[in-house]
Amino acid sequence: MNDSVPRIGQLVRNLRGRDADQYGIVIKVLDERFVLIADGDKRKFDKPKRKNIAHLEMTDFISPEVENSIKETGRVTNGKLRFAVSKYMNQQVIDLKEGEQVDG
Repeated sequence: MNDSVPRIGQLVRNLRGRDADQYGIVIKVLDERFVLIADGDKRKFDKPKRKNIAHLEMTDFISPEVENSIKETGRVTNGKLRFAVSKYMNQQVIDLKEGEQVDG
């Protein structure tokens, strides 16, 4: 059982289903097993995907913009969701490049 409780604004990676290996952001925690995720692109805020937590890989990235927006207004723009996902992806690329060793 996955003991980490997802948080609103947290970036997750789908491990199962048609959208496996896609990233999304938790926009609502339904109960201890299910969350709603959206990415602002294929999955808009108004049509989030219901996912079993067991089928998600939690990252330690939490978007403060998304988290604050949902806490304050109950919703978030698709642009903010897209921004948060791309910010995380860009950071991963930078981390990879910084950690790379140049092989001859």
